[in-house]
Amino acid sequence: MVSKPRISKGTRDFSPSQLANRDYIFSTIKSNFKKFGFQPIETPSFELSETLLGKYGEEGDRLIFKILNSGDKVKKVDLQALKDGNLARFSNSLTEKALRYDLTVPFARYVAQYQNDIVFPFKRYQIQPVWRADRPQKGRFQEFFQCDADVVGSKSLWQEVEFIQLYDAVFSDLKLSGVTIKINNRKILAGIAELIGAQDKLIDFTVALDKLDKIGEAKVIEEMLNKGIPAEGISKLKPLFNLNGTIDEQLQLLKGILNSSVEGVKGVEEIEFIASSVAYVGLRTAFLQMDVTLARGLDYYTGAIFEVSAPVSEQMGSIGGGGRYDDLTGIFGLKNVSGVGISFGLDRIYLVLQKLNLFPLNKTESTKVLFINFGNKESLFCLKAIALLRSKSIITELYPDPVKLKKQMTYCNKRQIPYIVMVGASEIAQNKYLFKDMTSGEQQLLSLEQLTEKFF
Repeated sequence: MVSKPRISKGTRDFSPSQLANRDYIFSTIKSNFKKFGFQPIETPSFELSETLLGKYGEEGDRLIFKILNSGDKVKKVDLQALKDGNLARFSNSLTEKALRYDLTVPFARYVAQYQNDIVFPFKRYQIQPVWRADRPQKGRFQEFFQCDADVVGSKSLWQEVEFIQLYDAVFSDLKLSGVTIKINNRKILAGIAELIGAQDKLIDFTVALDKLDKIGEAKVIEEMLNKGIPAEGISKLKPLFNLNGTIDEQLQLLKGILNSSVEGVKGVEEIEFIASSVAYVGLRTAFLQMDVTLARGLDYYTGAIFEVSAPVSEQMGSIGGGGRYDDLTGIFGLKNVSGVGISFGLDRIYLVLQKLNLFPLNKTESTKVLFINFGNKESLFCLKAIALLRSKSIITELYPDPVKLKKQMTYCNKRQIPYIVMVGASEIAQNKYLFKDMTSGEQQLLSLEQLTEKFF
C-alpha cells in the first residue's frame, strides 16, 4: 500500500532557503551571546519523566510528549490504575522518559548536577529544539527551537542591564530597528496587590491588569470585582490605568503610590537602577519602556520581567522575554541560586524579518561552479581541478551522470550556479579547462592555475 507523503500536525519541513534564513538568525544571536561572554551547553532531547513532571505537575502530564518503555520495562505498567480509571497514573507507568518541554528545567537539572564543576556566576546559552504536546494554534508548533541565555549565581542588577544591551545588539544586527523592550518588576506588582488588599489574589489581579490595553479600563475593573478584589482597593488603582510618559515619570508616580509597601518600593528602586544605567550607555536601535501591566511568569519570576515587542508597525506579539528568578534549582535540592535569563522567539522573529524583507540577499552558500560530465575519462581529468577548488573553499560540483548537455545546463540554471567548466578530448589534449560565465556567456580556455585565479 502506497502511503501519502505527509508530516504530523504541529511540525514543519524546511527548504534550503528557509534554513539559510533561520541560520542567519541563529548565527546573529549566537555571535552576540559569545560577545557577551555566554558559554554554550547542550542537554539531551529527552529527560527522565520525573525531572520534567517535578516542575510542571499535572499540566506537564498533558503537555509533555512521553516515550513509551520497551522490552522488560513494559512489565512495570500499572494495570490496576487503568482498572481504577486513573489514566494519569497509568500513562506515567508506561514511560520513564519524555521529550523536553522547554530548556529551563534541563538547565536547572544541569546546574544542580554539575554544581561542583561550574564556575559561578555561570553564563550559559542554549539553542535547541523542544516539544510540546498541546494542540498547536496558528503560528505555533509542537516542535520548535528555543534560544535562551541565563546567568545563575549572581543577584547583581548589572546582569539585567547587560541583557537589555544584548537584546538591542541582536535586533540591531538583524536590522530590525525600533523594537520595544518592556520592563516591569514582580515586586511592583506584589506591592500594588498589597496596596489594594489583594495579596492572596496576585495572579487574578495581574491577569486582569494585563488585559488593560485589550479590553479597556471598565472591563478590567469588572473582571477584578468578579475575582473578589474589593472596590475600595480598585479605586486606588485609578492612576495606574493611565500610567504613561517616560520611565522616570512613571517611576516617580509609582514611588508615590507604593510608598507604604516595602516590597513595592524595592521593585521601583531596582527598575530605577536598571533604566538609569541603560540610559547612561544608550541603546543602538531599541527602546526601553516601563509597562506596569506586564505580568508574565508570576509563579516563576521574582524580580525584573522583560518582554520584547516588534516595531509598532508589525503586530506580531512578543518576540522575546525573560526575567529574574530566585529558585531555579530548588526542585533539585540546590536552594537559593538566583539567576536571570532571556529568550528569543525565533519563529516570530523570522516572520517579522520576512515581512519587512530584512533577510540578506545571496545568503545561501550555494554551488559556485559546476563541472559538466561528458564521460568517465573527462570526469576523471576534472577531479584534480575540483579537489583544488574545494581545498580553497570554492563550492564545486561534478554533474553525476553523462547525460545530454541541455539537461545539465537546465540543472545549472535552476540551481542558479554562476559558472560551468567543460572538458572534452580537445581540452584534455591541451591540459586546459573551458570556463563559461553563465551570466555574460563569455567563454575562456584556461590552465588549472588560471581557473583557480578566477575565484580570487
